[in-house]
Amino acid sequence: MAASSSSSSSSDELKYLKSLVDQLNDKIKALETKAKNVVAPTPAEQLRLILVGPPGAGKGTQAPRIRDEYCVCHLATGDMLREQVAKKTPLGVEARKIMDAGGLVSDDIMVGMIRDQLEHNKACKNGFVLDGFPRTVPQAQKLDGMLTERKEKLDSVIELQIDDSLLISRITGRLIHPASGRTYHKEFAPPKKQMTDDVTGEPLIQRTDDNVETLRKRLVGYHSQTAPVVDYYKAKGIWKPIDAAQAPSVVWESLVGVFKSAKRQ
Repeated sequence: MAASSSSSSSSDELKYLKSLVDQLNDKIKALETKAKNVVAPTPAEQLRLILVGPPGAGKGTQAPRIRDEYCVCHLATGDMLREQVAKKTPLGVEARKIMDAGGLVSDDIMVGMIRDQLEHNKACKNGFVLDGFPRTVPQAQKLDGMLTERKEKLDSVIELQIDDSLLISRITGRLIHPASGRTYHKEFAPPKKQMTDDVTGEPLIQRTDDNVETLRKRLVGYHSQTAPVVDYYKAKGIWKPIDAAQAPSVVWESLVGVFKSAKRQ
């Protein structure tokens, strides 16, 4: 009798365990079905933009925040080029040959690098903020062509606008802590102790090219090069200007307003 009772108990326990397994399998199947039915973000829900502005306008401040707040990738073409060359990718090897010969990297290579990021960088799945490209109308056209092939399009092209004289004042007063990249300003955000980093106590430097003469030349080149690109995107109706002379927090609110407006269109 005792043996029969023990056998019955084991059988009941086995049935109970099997029922638990069946329940777990049902839950797993339900979760898998739910996951399959989750709709991936549509282009209208994503963020794809170009950030335009002269040196010192605040692109380096705003682009990383856009990246972090909207979970998109920040594509700075200069950084991408250096990365491809360092990794000796096919595009990087080709670019290195051209640069070693004293030439300029072709538009096709630059657009190819952007495409490579969009296809293989998981951070780009929700969109991107492009910084430093395009600089010419042909580059803009090639970029449009590549995005069209991917069935994507730009949401907006945002130009951070600031008066040259204010920009020169901003940059010529800039102080940098080389090790960390922390920046100060002689007038607007001075360190607690003159020419000394607040955190480490190490000396600050001023970049040699942060001088009035060099900056004026850079700005002349920037305006002459950028104007046709701005006109190109104005004609497409996606260009948006933002006053970059405002505080960074105010500029950010303006950016958010542009993003919301673009999604409503």
